[in-house]
Amino acid sequence: MDTRGGASSHQNTDFGTAVEFVYRPTAADFEEALRARARRSPAGRAQALMAPLMAATSVVVFSAFSGAPLPVWIVSLVIAVPVAFWGTVRGLRTMARRMFSMVEPYGQCRTVADDRGAVSTGERASFSMDWTVFREYLETPGLFVLLGGERAAGVALLPKRGAQDPADVERLRVILDRNLKRL
Repeated sequence: MDTRGGASSHQNTDFGTAVEFVYRPTAADFEEALRARARRSPAGRAQALMAPLMAATSVVVFSAFSGAPLPVWIVSLVIAVPVAFWGTVRGLRTMARRMFSMVEPYGQCRTVADDRGAVSTGERASFSMDWTVFREYLETPGLFVLLGGERAAGVALLPKRGAQDPADVERLRVILDRNLKRL
């Protein structure tokens, strides 16, 4: 695969043709990807549940050691756990905006994917990824979200709206199924 993105949008590979997606990333794409990761991956669920669990544990431990009456425990839990959930949601939004701010300068992106990996070319930069960089992927109504391997916490996304042909979404799904585990 040409690391500069290549001139052809449909290069032949051992298993089929490459697919091309052209899109401009948005902050909403990153929010959707992080929400999906938080719901469907073990690491994402652990990250999303950590703050509420710590809030509940802190209230119980503090209340037990201070000898607080049961109504105080209940009121404290009713306040602390929703506030922790709200903080988690706000944290995901902040993380999504920060991730978007890193790719926003690249402008419109063109990603060509085949069985060897993907090459993404923006208006100001390009990079290539071998599928071994990722362990698994998940699919949302608007995105393919690629999740990093054991030692990488990376998240990459590919908006379906960028497909040059509606059949390219299904072709990419087939490529991803051959190379990554679907969540």
